[in-house]
Amino acid sequence: MPRKLTPVILILLLISGLSYAQKHPVTVEDMWKVGRVSDPQVSPDGKTIAYQITSYSMEENKGWSTIYLVSIDGKDSREFKTGFKSSSEPVWSPDGKQIAFVAEDTNGVPQVYVEDAAGGAARKLTGIALGASGLLWSPDSQHIAFVSDVFPECTSDSCNAARENELENGQVKAKFFTHLPYRVWNYWKDGKRSHLFVVSTEGGNPVDLTPGDFDTPPIDLGGKMDYSFSPDGKKVCYVKNTDKMVAVSTNNDLFTVSVNGGTSKRITTNPSNDNQPLYSPDGRYIAYRAQMIPGFESDRSRLVLYDTQDGKIIDLTEKYDRSMDEVVWSPDSKALYFNADDEGYHNIFEVNASTGKVKKLTTNSTNEDMTITPDGKYLVFLRQSVTHPNDIYKMEIATGKVTQLTHTNDTLLSQLEMNRWEPFWFEGAGGTKVEGFLIKPPNFDRNKKYPMVYLVHGGPQGQWMDEFHYRWNAEMFAAPGYVAVMVNPRGSTGYGQKFTDQISGDWGGKVFVDLMKGVDYVVKHYSFIDKNRIAAAGASYGGYMMNWMEGHNNKGIFKCFVSHDGVYDAVSAFGSTEELWFPIWEFKGTPWTNPKLYQKWSPSSYVKNFKTPMLVIHSQNDFRLDVSQGFQLFTALQMMHVPSEMLYFPNEYHFVVKPQDSRLWWNTVLGWIGKYIGK
Repeated sequence: MPRKLTPVILILLLISGLSYAQKHPVTVEDMWKVGRVSDPQVSPDGKTIAYQITSYSMEENKGWSTIYLVSIDGKDSREFKTGFKSSSEPVWSPDGKQIAFVAEDTNGVPQVYVEDAAGGAARKLTGIALGASGLLWSPDSQHIAFVSDVFPECTSDSCNAARENELENGQVKAKFFTHLPYRVWNYWKDGKRSHLFVVSTEGGNPVDLTPGDFDTPPIDLGGKMDYSFSPDGKKVCYVKNTDKMVAVSTNNDLFTVSVNGGTSKRITTNPSNDNQPLYSPDGRYIAYRAQMIPGFESDRSRLVLYDTQDGKIIDLTEKYDRSMDEVVWSPDSKALYFNADDEGYHNIFEVNASTGKVKKLTTNSTNEDMTITPDGKYLVFLRQSVTHPNDIYKMEIATGKVTQLTHTNDTLLSQLEMNRWEPFWFEGAGGTKVEGFLIKPPNFDRNKKYPMVYLVHGGPQGQWMDEFHYRWNAEMFAAPGYVAVMVNPRGSTGYGQKFTDQISGDWGGKVFVDLMKGVDYVVKHYSFIDKNRIAAAGASYGGYMMNWMEGHNNKGIFKCFVSHDGVYDAVSAFGSTEELWFPIWEFKGTPWTNPKLYQKWSPSSYVKNFKTPMLVIHSQNDFRLDVSQGFQLFTALQMMHVPSEMLYFPNEYHFVVKPQDSRLWWNTVLGWIGKYIGK
């Protein structure tokens, strides 16, 4: 006989059911309510972690950062009050008594401030004309390193201030170029360089450690932090590219210089990319990432040691087929920890500093912003997934036990209906194994048929990863009632360097076959997908692939496309990008040395086949793929009488980053897709 339910149990069940019923698919407004956790920094005593949360206001159309402190056991969390609306980049003093951070002064210029860790009034440490960022406190407590823009011909900060004022407020807005690149990502160089400075923790004038007409950190192809103090605080190792034309060069090298300034010493001569130097705690080695193929930005990044005693170079991961990302030394200098793209995840690995033996520490997880406790017991890092934005976690290295320390967005996430992704494997071009991922729509019913949105990632050397992506969020694409499918085709990272290499010179070849076989696979093996209602969308290289598919949708598999910031015409894209090494490598030369390959893989060569409805999106300040690519594409579609629309952002760049612009982007994209495949 069934047990009778008491009134209390009935009420609890009713509340539980009500809570579940109130869950809803994620919306763009939800996306911008997420507190974005970043930059965890462990205190010298290992008891507290400083970090920042970036929040946004849809109404104000902007964001701000707030510094927080959480205990190493996760039980105590509080705001570190700085007195500023926005403060970021917290770093601990070596004795743990102070925290330095960046905040805007009364002139709106970001400067370095220092405050007692126990609280109190912040002390302004810099007043540099063009602002400070990228803080690093020296181990001997004497200096803080930071980065600031300068005009290299200026010998004083007042000169920098005058030149900047002329640029910003002068009546003449003309720009004068003398070399490449003259613009990067979304900003004009305007004759400025990025230089590395140190300032005494007692105050005074900052010292420029990298004077001259070069950038430190490099303007591109750098690591997480491209400078490091020696353990005694007397030297700094940093990265710069001294080639005459950095627009066609990936030749970043490592240099060392006294903390007092003076002549720098080049310590690497590798003609490819060396970056992210990090002294071992005992001072014996400088660990760094090195690529071996000049001109190829997506060559495998190896973990290399430079012996400070004899200058010997040791390739620790020569035979390990993953590309290093962030690197952390163990306090005893016997091991290093790194994370790397790994089959749809970003896992953490340990490597023995003597033998090079690699051990995988995490599985099926996405981890970044690593640091380590001073006793070497715990790794502290951020972890995320497609259903959960970043929070801070710690892992006990000896046991592998992982503990979540912050719960920044728990209340918001409890209101959202989202599904985990499901991996699948299939045979791509030539029988090569290719991995894909599928996300079911909210309130999924296996007996129903659902439209599908097929997403293609950018790069092309990148990967779909188990992450809460703020621009191409898979849960957002699934939210209207779609099955979101993502495939990591040829060119993707995390599957070995050979797999990554196989897209170069073959942009519409094996990768296109991989993608189409991925569609065939999911349609065949997932009965709830409606094969007659499939849309595709992508940005950057993904945008290129939309443009390629537009000219190769012979079977009418795709009912519509969304192309964001993609290559339309390979030749004109070469002439308008600031990243010239990239097309030179990918298309095996320039348009005048290898015109056939540019023509072969250019979507503009197949305009006569354009017939599928397409939404084109591009932004004025996208200097990586110039807005003219979007204009040319839209013109071709209109001339071919293809149903098409264009969304143009005059104040965004390769990424749409303003809240209200993002809302318009999502509403337009999902509205376009819904028009052609329904809901």
